[in-house]
Amino acid sequence: MPLLPAVPHLETALKGPLLAIEQKLLSNKATIEAWFRCQFRATPAPFYASVDLRNAGFKLAPVDTNLFPAGFNNLHPDLRPLAIAAVQHGIERACPVTDGVLLIPENHTRNLYYLENLCTLAGLISDAGYAVRIGSLNPDITTETAIELPSGRPLTLEPIVREANRVGVAGFFPCAVLLNNDLSSGIPDILKDIEQVMLPPPSLGWHSRTKSAHFTHYRDVAQEFAELIDCDPWFFDPLFSTCEGIDFKNGEGIDKLIETSQALMTDIQAAYDGHGISNQTPYLIVKADAGTYGMGVMSIQDPQELAALNKNARKKMTSGKDGLSTESVIIQEGVYTFETVQDAVAEPVIYMIDHAVVGGFYRVHTGKTITDNLNSPGMFFEPLAFSDACIQPDTRLNPDAAPNRFYAYGVVARLALVAAARELKAAQA
Repeated sequence: MPLLPAVPHLETALKGPLLAIEQKLLSNKATIEAWFRCQFRATPAPFYASVDLRNAGFKLAPVDTNLFPAGFNNLHPDLRPLAIAAVQHGIERACPVTDGVLLIPENHTRNLYYLENLCTLAGLISDAGYAVRIGSLNPDITTETAIELPSGRPLTLEPIVREANRVGVAGFFPCAVLLNNDLSSGIPDILKDIEQVMLPPPSLGWHSRTKSAHFTHYRDVAQEFAELIDCDPWFFDPLFSTCEGIDFKNGEGIDKLIETSQALMTDIQAAYDGHGISNQTPYLIVKADAGTYGMGVMSIQDPQELAALNKNARKKMTSGKDGLSTESVIIQEGVYTFETVQDAVAEPVIYMIDHAVVGGFYRVHTGKTITDNLNSPGMFFEPLAFSDACIQPDTRLNPDAAPNRFYAYGVVARLALVAAARELKAAQA
């Protein structure tokens, strides 16, 4: 049997290693894993999620949680068996009677990176033992459409159709429907009031979901977790505020935004002072409270910068995915990233299916700084093959060694997953 590729050793250099926090996690591993099992029994995880993390050395925190993740093609193949097992468990838990899955994608027929993701995701479902076909909402897909991807793999899109209260493609109407479309523009009529199990439920799409609601749940989760292991929740939890009624194009609501941002900056500085962090300066991330793809995001060092935004900056903040305007923003504590890959700034993105960590990658950008949003054109990805699925740290090694660093990633990502599970429960109430 050929040897599997080695876990990649990335050129990760921390200016302020998270040794104390990682050591705390390592010394409480049994307690932590028992707590996660209890949490996911009480509030089952959504079918899948990806979490963007930032590692400042003195703080390791999620900055975004996506419940309709793309990017499965960027995961390391070593952990494919784990992902297949997680798919089996997630589908069986949600819909034990189904033998097939209808996969509904975004309408990106020309985005080959997204289509590679779609092909990988469909392959995981197929390898898990389920028939899978892809039903597109794109009005341009009117017949069965074959696409050959750069990887050489075939992909077939079919027009989605509805019969009574079920959706599918020609001759295929399974009990389970997996959404890989975040429904930013709302729930289309064809998906309303269907009787099939939808994963995740359409109510978690960006037409109604907000980042502030997620991070409100996350704040509670971080507090509970911090009490469990006896540490300050700030080490895992980015402070945030919200501001509504913003019109960047016409400059309306900017004074309120500046005032709210200044109050948050004061709170962050107090946290820095309380933890003896004197060699870094707080900063803020302002972004649309709903949306994805890194759109509508800016980094600011001083709230007064908001009063002098140029035309391009206002335009960037005005438009989101599908041309939707930004009227409500979340102002989030900026978390530095002191991790680098190939001398470029990087941040880990962790992928989960059901409640299992199934891999991740570093998002890397040569044109950005340690305070910038890296989810922007020009980024590239370096896959991570988490040692033993990110749940087997090695206490014989330095707390900052690869398996222990990866374990810390997995813990914080799963905290965000617990918060997402609570979002899901609230949406279904």
